[in-house]
Amino acid sequence: MFLTLFLFFLSAAVIYFACEFFVNGVEWVGHRFQLGATATGTVLAAFGTALPESAVTFMAVVFGETPEQKDIGVGAAMGGPLVLATLAYAVVGLALWRSRRGRATQADCINADQRRLARDQAWFMGIFIFKVGLGLLAFAWKPWLGILFLVTYGLYVKRELSNDEASLDSDDLEPLKLRPRDEDPSMFWAVTQTLLALVVIAGASHVFVNQIEVLGVAMGASPHVAALLLAPVATELPEIMNALIWVRQGKERLALANISGAMMIQATIPSALGIFMTPWLLDAPLLAAGLFTMLSIGLLWMRFRRSAMSVPALSAVGGLYAVFAAYLGWHFYV
Repeated sequence: MFLTLFLFFLSAAVIYFACEFFVNGVEWVGHRFQLGATATGTVLAAFGTALPESAVTFMAVVFGETPEQKDIGVGAAMGGPLVLATLAYAVVGLALWRSRRGRATQADCINADQRRLARDQAWFMGIFIFKVGLGLLAFAWKPWLGILFLVTYGLYVKRELSNDEASLDSDDLEPLKLRPRDEDPSMFWAVTQTLLALVVIAGASHVFVNQIEVLGVAMGASPHVAALLLAPVATELPEIMNALIWVRQGKERLALANISGAMMIQATIPSALGIFMTPWLLDAPLLAAGLFTMLSIGLLWMRFRRSAMSVPALSAVGGLYAVFAAYLGWHFYV
C-alpha cells in the first residue's frame, strides 16, 4: 500500500509539471497557427489532454474480454463528462476565488467569452441527450450511429476554427521552456515540446489510473464505482491541472475553453467507441451519471447565456459531483 500511495502522489506531481510544459508549448503552437485563446483551448489543448481518457475507453471496449471490462469503457465514457461538467469547472471557480482574495473590484466576474461558452454547452447538451437516449434503446443498426458522433466533432472543430478571435499575442506568452532565450521559437520546437509533454502526461496518467484502481480494490469498490468515480477523476486530471496553471497565469479564458473543448471530445469520441463496440445499454448508475451531467450543463448554460456566470456559481457545480458520489455509494453498498 505504501508503494501504491507513493506512485499515486508521484504520478500526480509528474502530470502537473508535464502540464506546465504542455500549456506553454500549446500556446506557442496556437500562436504559430494564428489561433485565438478560445480555439487554442477548445481544439489544440483539449484534444491533447483528452487522449488519456479516450485511451481508457478504447482499451476497455476494444480489448476487453469480459462484459465487466467493457463496462469500464462505457463507465469512463459517461463518467468523463460528469467530472468535467462538475469538478473541473468547480476547480476553475475555486482557483479564481483563491487568486482574487482581497480584491475589491470585479472579484466574482469571469473573464471569458461567456456567450461562446454557452454555445458549447448547448452543443454538448444536444449530443449528450442523444447518446443517453441511445442507451435506453436496443436495435440492430445502433453501432452505425457512432459515425454521427465523429462527424459532429469534426463540425464542432470547423466551427471553432472559423469563428476564432484574434490570434494569441507573443508578448503575452511566456518563453518556450525548451528554448527560454529564444524570443520567437519555431513551430518545430513548439510542437516538439508539446508532443514530449503529452507523452509524459500519457505515461504518468497510466500509472495514476493503475494506482486508483488498486486503491479502489483496497476500499472494496466495484467495477462500476471505479469506472464512474475513480477512473474519470484520474483521466481528467490533465484538464484540471491545465486549468489550474492557466488560472494561476491569469488566463482563465484558456482554462475554461480547454474544459469546454474537452467536454465536446468526451461527448463524441469515447461515446462513438462505446457505441461501435458495445451494446451501449445504460443501467441505473450510468443513467444517474447522465442526469447529473445534464443538470450541471443546464445550470452552466443558463448562466453563460446571460453572461452572468460568477466565481461562486462556477464553484458550486462541484457539489453535484458530491451528490452523485453519495447516490452511487448508497446504490451499491446499502
